[in-house]
Amino acid sequence: MKNIVILGSTGSIGVSALDVIKTLGPDYKVLAISAGRNGDLFLKQVLEFKPKYATVASQESYDKIKDLIPAEVKLLTPTPESLCELASLKEADLIINGLVGAAGFKPLMAAIKAGKVIALANKEPIVMAGSVIMQECQKYGATIVPVDSEPSAVFQSLENCDIHTYRQEAKNIKKVLLTASGGPFLKYKGNLDDVKPEQALAHPRWKMGKKITIDSATLMNKGFETIEIMHLFNLPLEKVKIVVHPQSIVHSAVEYEDGAIVAELSNPDMRLPIQYAITYPKRYPCPVKPLSILDMARLDFMEPDFSAFPCLSLAQHAAKKGGSFGAVLNGADEVCVEAFLKGQIKFTDIAKIISKVFSTHEADFKEKITLEDALSFDSWARQKAKEFIK
Repeated sequence: MKNIVILGSTGSIGVSALDVIKTLGPDYKVLAISAGRNGDLFLKQVLEFKPKYATVASQESYDKIKDLIPAEVKLLTPTPESLCELASLKEADLIINGLVGAAGFKPLMAAIKAGKVIALANKEPIVMAGSVIMQECQKYGATIVPVDSEPSAVFQSLENCDIHTYRQEAKNIKKVLLTASGGPFLKYKGNLDDVKPEQALAHPRWKMGKKITIDSATLMNKGFETIEIMHLFNLPLEKVKIVVHPQSIVHSAVEYEDGAIVAELSNPDMRLPIQYAITYPKRYPCPVKPLSILDMARLDFMEPDFSAFPCLSLAQHAAKKGGSFGAVLNGADEVCVEAFLKGQIKFTDIAKIISKVFSTHEADFKEKITLEDALSFDSWARQKAKEFIK
C-alpha cells in the first residue's frame, strides 16, 4: 500500500493524479488532499476518495463545505501551516506537489525535512532556490522525482534510472535535449503586442493551468525547466539545449558521451509522467492513448527564437547568474503573468518588466543564498514588478 498526499488536488496536476490513482487499484491510497478555492470540486473529491486528511486554502470555501465533509475525514483549517502538515504526514509514502508558484515553497520544504519522496510538478521553488533545496534533500534523505513531462523524460532516459543515484549518473551525459512545443505563437504572424489572454491560453498541445500556460506561451516555462533540470540532475547550463518540437511527442532526450541519444516518446498527456512518479520503479497500464509510431507522419525540431521570446533569454540569464536571480525571476514573472491575465499589461510587457526588475536587482545580487533569502528576494521582486506595472 502506498499512501499518497496530493497538494493542489483541484488543479490540472491534481485532477490527473486522482484519475491515475483511480485506475491503479487498491495498492494506491489517497491519504490527504488540499485545494485552493474550488470548493465544489474539492468536496466531490473528498466524497469520492475519502482521504484521511484534507484542507482548502479559501476561508469562504472552508465555511461552505465544512459541514458536508464526512466525519472520518479530518478537515484542517485553511492556513499555510495546514499544507505543511499534510506535506509531512508520518504515514505518507509520496507527496505530489501540484501547487502553483511560490505557494508550494514551504510545503516542499516541510516534505523535504520529513525525508519524503516528492513527486514535484511545482518547479518554482527549484527556480527560486534549487541549490539549497538539493542540499536539504541530501541532508534529510528526501528525494525529488520530476513530474513535468520533460524533466520526467530526462529521468526516464537515464542509463541507471535509480531514484537514489540519478544525480550522480548525470556525469555521463553529454547534453540534455529539452523539448518545447513552441506554444500558441510559434508561427504567429501578427504583432505579439496585440495578443489577448484567451489567445495565449489556447495551447496547441497541452491542457494546463493558466499560469503555466502563459509561461508556455512566452517560453518562460522552458527557461524554468532548464533551471529545474540543472539542479535535479546536477548539470551545468551548457549541457541543457532547448529544442522546439511542435508535435510534443519526444518529451526530451539525453545525449550520452558516446553519441547515443535516448528519448522518451508518448502522446502529450500529463497522466503518463504523473503515473510514473507514483508507481516508480514499476510500470502499469495507463489511461493514456498509446502512441503508434506507424501513425507519426513526421517529427520536427528547430532552434528556439530568442528574439521573439525574450523571456527565454531572461531565464537563461538567471540560470547563468544563479544565486538570488532565480527568486527574482520567479517573483517578477508571477506578478507579470497575473497582470497580463487581468488585462493590465500587454503580452510583450511581461519580458520588458522582468528585464527592468533584473536591472534594478543587479546591484543587490547575492551569489549564495539561504531559503529565507529566496523568499525575501521573491517578495522584493513582486513589489518591484508591481511598481513598474503602475
